[in-house]
Amino acid sequence: MLEKCQTSLERWGGVNEIIDNWLEHRRTLISQFVALPGVNVNTLDDHLSTFCTTMMDYLSSGHFEVYEQLLREGSEFNDGSLEKAQQIFPKIQPTTDAALDFNDDYATFASPTVQQIREFSFQLSKLGEVLEERFALEDQLIEILHTAHKDMILENA
Repeated sequence: MLEKCQTSLERWGGVNEIIDNWLEHRRTLISQFVALPGVNVNTLDDHLSTFCTTMMDYLSSGHFEVYEQLLREGSEFNDGSLEKAQQIFPKIQPTTDAALDFNDDYATFASPTVQQIREFSFQLSKLGEVLEERFALEDQLIEILHTAHKDMILENA
């Protein structure tokens, strides 16, 4: 997951400050995610709280900053990119719902039982799959709505 994030940064980094910041935020989220399985049970609640906050910030900035910016940029071109992107958004929503559910269940996780830790481990694995799917969809949005137009934008600047 972290390697894919690095590839995204290399492909789209530097083109737009909002996207750059968002991809950097993604890298932080992934780093926190991959560290969670190795966290001591005594400090798990603190690490989970930090991770969930980072994840909620990432989701919010995607929905309320980045997606809007990408749609605004895509709407300036009448090349079908906006229609392609609108087919991706419904696929992103289930990943948002899954992340929100995880946050609701684990943002506070004080004094977990062994059974709760087992369930957490399973849910963390599922969340990893969901996040990976989400990142791939978001990368498609960037590709369709931003990268395809960046040369035209630079020419007009």
